[in-house]
Amino acid sequence: MNQYKSIFISDLHLGTKQAQADKLLEFIKEHEAENFYLVGDIIDGWAIKQKFRWKQSHSDVIQKVLRSARKGTNVYYITGNHDEFLRSFLPLLLGDKLKVVNDLDYHGIDGKKYFVTHGDIFDSMTITKKWLTIFGDIGYNLLLNLNPLINFIRRRFGIKRYWSLSAQLKNNLRNSLDFIQDYENISTQYAKHTGYDGVICGHIHKADIKNIEGIEYMNTGDWVESCTALVENLDGTWKIVKWIDR
Repeated sequence: MNQYKSIFISDLHLGTKQAQADKLLEFIKEHEAENFYLVGDIIDGWAIKQKFRWKQSHSDVIQKVLRSARKGTNVYYITGNHDEFLRSFLPLLLGDKLKVVNDLDYHGIDGKKYFVTHGDIFDSMTITKKWLTIFGDIGYNLLLNLNPLINFIRRRFGIKRYWSLSAQLKNNLRNSLDFIQDYENISTQYAKHTGYDGVICGHIHKADIKNIEGIEYMNTGDWVESCTALVENLDGTWKIVKWIDR
């Protein structure tokens, strides 16, 4: 069992076909922490209006989180744009160990103060043109649906390593790269001007740890294609755990 101070995950999108709940359950079985942060888009409220697909594994994730809270793990659910339906009820306390909030402060072992948010507040498209964001989300899901077929063909040719078409396009298209860079710059500038040493977020489905003009930028990634978690080790160091290839 791997022990950490805190684990941060985001963008699980329960209720969609793409949610890799089984892999998250495997991850949780092998990793423990004092604090467990769900950094938005855990339950996909947008999918309810389209094609809502709820599997038993999705219920198992919810039950596992609730069980962790009962056993003493501090669980924090930070809302995102896909689960914004919860924001009308915030702050929401479900016992002593489970809290649902819009954002919060995190004090790391390294003495730094981090702003924890899903990150949609840094995405101008989500704020000003939600209809376009929803349209882009549909296109993204279509690309995700191609990933299983592509990896099936790769395995037939003896290539076992997982490969994502959607991630490849996201990491190489100029417009996508510009969007990611803008997102990183806006989030770190916000942290800098509001007195934080760093920002912890999700939203753009690209896990990363980097320093931008003296501000620590850490993105948790997602659990629909890359299956990544951000963790703080007991010695105060940070790392990205990538679970997809397990």
